[in-house]
Amino acid sequence: MSDLLERLRERGWRLTAQRRVVAEVLNGDHVHLTADEVHARAADRLPEISRATVYNTLGELVSLGEIIEVSTDGRAKRYDPNAHRPHHHLVCSRCGTIRDVRPGGNPLDDLPAGERFGFAVSDVEVTYRGVCPKCAAA
Repeated sequence: MSDLLERLRERGWRLTAQRRVVAEVLNGDHVHLTADEVHARAADRLPEISRATVYNTLGELVSLGEIIEVSTDGRAKRYDPNAHRPHHHLVCSRCGTIRDVRPGGNPLDDLPAGERFGFAVSDVEVTYRGVCPKCAAA
């Protein structure tokens, strides 16, 4: 489970009602919502929250490194609260569902020295693609 709210409190980030509800909507494992989905869910809890407030809050959280923007195949950006736990993504090529996965091993070790072209590689993003069970059954 994501510990987004706890991390924000520890940072001393001012949790207004609007910021709190955005963080609550994002909190959890396998959460990869678009900004519009965040706004819709936040508005269910706090009807007066504006779309601009949601977008601004998401931007602040990304800048703080507390959430990650995930973009797959030109689809809308999605926001992942698991910014502090190493993981990759498994994406359904039909419906766009995204799941966090944590395969064993270190993907940095998979890139041979001859393929690094002198880069000091510090991070790896891996996206696995396939068809989810729901789409496969349809």
